[in-house]
Order: sequence, then structure tokens, then C-alpha cells
Amino acid sequence: MEMSPVLLRDALTRLKRAQGQLGAVIAMIENGEDCKRVLTQLAAVSSAVDRAGFKIIATGMRECQAARERGEEPPMSDEELEKLFLSLS
Repeated sequence: MEMSPVLLRDALTRLKRAQGQLGAVIAMIENGEDCKRVLTQLAAVSSAVDRAGFKIIATGMRECQAARERGEEPPMSDEELEKLFLSLS
């Protein structure tokens, strides 16, 4: 299912933020920073990526529901969406 960047604006914002955070984590490791600080920042990156994934799935679910309401075949089945959702957990 192709999705519009406009619909995924929030997910894109989260991923761009995570990209910056990941760069900072890499720099921290390269500079020999404290392990606890590195892992705390890495956990924040992981959380941001997870949340972006859930936003993408939620957008897909809304798109499929809107297609059903218009009497169209949704671009993905409920089973496909469920499989994608479970792949994030």
C-alpha cells in the first residue's frame, strides 16, 4: 500500500528526530561516553522508531477503513495489517 507523505507527516517527523538522535548516539560511542548515557539515548531512539511504526500502521488502518466506507476494496486485508502490526512488537 502506497501512502502519502502528507498522511505520514507525524511519522516522518518522528523518524527524522530519531535519525538525529541516532547520529548523536554514534558520536557518543565514538567519543567514549558513559555507557549508561549511551544506552539511555539508544532507548529513546528505539522508542521513537517504534512509535513511528505504530503511526504508519494506524494510518494504514484508517486508509483501509475509508476505502471500505467508499465501497472500495481496501489496499490491504485485516490479516496483512495485523501481521505488520505484530512485526513491530
